[in-house]
Amino acid sequence: MHLAYPAVLAALLLCTGLYGVLARRNAILVLMSVELMLNAVNLNLVAFDVWLSRAAEETLHSGQALTLFTIAIAAAEIGIGLAIVLAVHRNRGTADIDRLRDTAEGHEPDDGPDLDNPDNPDAPATGTAAEKAEASA
Repeated sequence: MHLAYPAVLAALLLCTGLYGVLARRNAILVLMSVELMLNAVNLNLVAFDVWLSRAAEETLHSGQALTLFTIAIAAAEIGIGLAIVLAVHRNRGTADIDRLRDTAEGHEPDDGPDLDNPDNPDAPATGTAAEKAEASA
């Protein structure tokens, strides 16, 4: 088998995973896309290991050993990632990445008075109403 076939398949997997990471809003789908990218790397490692071992006649398959290491790292990553997503979902009620920006900023939304609402009596006077208040004072 030619080296081009697994290399093209790995490139397609990597592009699909990259699109999933950039376009998806759900954290679980982003984790699945990262797994696709890691599988593209694994496919390249095994394909190049087989290709190089045929050319060099060596018995040490370092590409396959690195693939096993990458699979173990990916399993740990998905376990920790899902635990974080579940914890965030319990606290926030959503796994949508765009709605989780408040978590990254480190503060909760304020439940105080709505000062931007002009019907709110606590809102400061702005514009012509402020000028009228200053003129009458």
